[in-house]
Amino acid sequence: MMNMGNESGDKCPFDLNFDPSTFKVGDVVSYRVEGSMMDMPFVGVLVDVHDDYVLLTHYGETPTTESNVMRGTRTDRPIVSEADALK
Repeated sequence: MMNMGNESGDKCPFDLNFDPSTFKVGDVVSYRVEGSMMDMPFVGVLVDVHDDYVLLTHYGETPTTESNVMRGTRTDRPIVSEADALK
């Protein structure tokens, strides 16, 4: 995410973890949303890590209820369902 597509050389403002083998609670990750938003990058925070999936919330939100926690794949950029992302 270096240069973020601009000529000024701005660095991405987030320190993202792209290594699913090192994922831990509190890590900031880039995630994708299935469907019409698949090409857009989103930033989230891991709230729970399991062997084959992760639970995350939108960056800047406090995971206080199940309604703002999304289940994603345990991949370099987790994929969440559009229904989870929009609830």
